Amino acid sequence: MSTAASSTSFTCHSPLLPRPNAPSGISVAVAIPRCLPPLPHLKTKRRSSTTTYCSADAAKDKDSTPIELRYEAFPTVMDINQIRDILPHRFPFLLVDRVIEYNAGVSAVAIKNVTINDNFFPGHFPERPIMPGVLMVEAMAQVGGLVMLQPEVGGSRDTFFFAGIDKVRFRKPVIAGDTLVMRMTLIKLQKRFGIAKMEGKAYVGGEVVCEGEFLMATGTGGD
Repeated sequence: MSTAASSTSFTCHSPLLPRPNAPSGISVAVAIPRCLPPLPHLKTKRRSSTTTYCSADAAKDKDSTPIELRYEAFPTVMDINQIRDILPHRFPFLLVDRVIEYNAGVSAVAIKNVTINDNFFPGHFPERPIMPGVLMVEAMAQVGGLVMLQPEVGGSRDTFFFAGIDKVRFRKPVIAGDTLVMRMTLIKLQKRFGIAKMEGKAYVGGEVVCEGEFLMATGTGGD
């Protein structure tokens, strides 16, 4: 004769084990601890020695050209010394660092490297260094001067003036660290009256930040 004992929730099926000190010839089933069912989501992973990357492009980027070598420098058509020979402006008001393209009597493209050491940043503004819009316009006018003061146009640095602006728009702020790229194009020249009309656009990173129309008094007028 035997009796069966069960656990509270799950009983493992195992052979009957004799209970110690049980009467001879009697087999008694012993209740054993609860057995847990298998957990399929717990799987042993084999460690791999293969290197993995966080992104699909990481392996490609590992062999790519370093960022400091990816971008070419702007060309130099006129350096700062040549610019100083043409423009009468001097520190702190010379706002053109290099001419990178020049079409005689037609247009010029020049750059202004905007740095935190520019003398206007302590006041505009101490906590947010933004290049004043009026200085962007002045810098563009100086690029226009590089066109107007060349022999092809016949202007004179002694009688060259910024005469007026129209339709000026500021699209984005220019901050310390930016490179301002300015293109000035001669639209109309009236030598009799000594007046030139120019179109100007300034860019940072290929986006227009300032544009407008400029009038220059060349001082070449006369009877």
